[in-house]
Amino acid sequence: MTRRKLVLPTMLLSVMMSLLPLQSSLGQQVAEDSCTVQILVPGLKGEPGDKGQKGAPGRPGRVGPPGGIGQPGLKGQKGIMGRHGKVGPSGMKGIKGDMGEPGPTGPSGDPGVPCECTPIRKMIGEMDILVAQLSSELKFIKNALPSPAAAAGIKETDGKVYLLVKEEKRYADAELYCQSRGGHLAMPKEDGANAAIAGYITDAGLSRVYIGVHDLDREGEFTYVDRSPMTTFSKWRKGEPNNAYNDEDCAEMVASGEWTDVACHPTMYFICEFDKDAI
Repeated sequence: MTRRKLVLPTMLLSVMMSLLPLQSSLGQQVAEDSCTVQILVPGLKGEPGDKGQKGAPGRPGRVGPPGGIGQPGLKGQKGIMGRHGKVGPSGMKGIKGDMGEPGPTGPSGDPGVPCECTPIRKMIGEMDILVAQLSSELKFIKNALPSPAAAAGIKETDGKVYLLVKEEKRYADAELYCQSRGGHLAMPKEDGANAAIAGYITDAGLSRVYIGVHDLDREGEFTYVDRSPMTTFSKWRKGEPNNAYNDEDCAEMVASGEWTDVACHPTMYFICEFDKDAI
């Protein structure tokens, strides 16, 4: 029969050793087995062997989580200067500098060609006068009216300037309007002024306007709005003034140049009068 080698653990060996006495006492009853069991007892721990060779590297592990932000490093050294950039846009124009010292006088020019310039100079002078008059009129209209569209030009006599205002107002409001601009409602005190105002009305295509004549202070005694008396001139239409309905204390001029007394509350166009010296 084949022999078997059996290596038993230390704990099992100790149990078997304790059963040896029982085996001797029971030797007559147990038939000897033809198979032999050898018990091998481990020896003492040997000396550590030599260090083995380095094995092959293992597979890479999983990527770990990102680390936190570290402390900033030290500032590096200044690098070399880079290339010049593109030229930028031109800056704003600077403030004009102080005037320099006058330079030396240049040489005299050649004599001019003789010409007859007297007529040309006279024409230029007349044009300058006309431009000055027109500029003065425009300035006057701009100052006297809220808008040039409300004016129908101006008329002049030797000492007066008349302005037709195409804004319908009551008599008192019309006079206040003229006063606020340095004048009064027109006060014709002689034939020339009366004819100029009448022509103004006709040229504007109107039939009547307020003028600066009234008897508001005392019934029947008409005066000008500057309170000067009417002693030397008037242009009342035949049958006027008649104070119709006991309510006609103001005056108007019609296109023919005649005057009629009218009520003061209706609204109509009017003419302002200004002294030329005050413009």
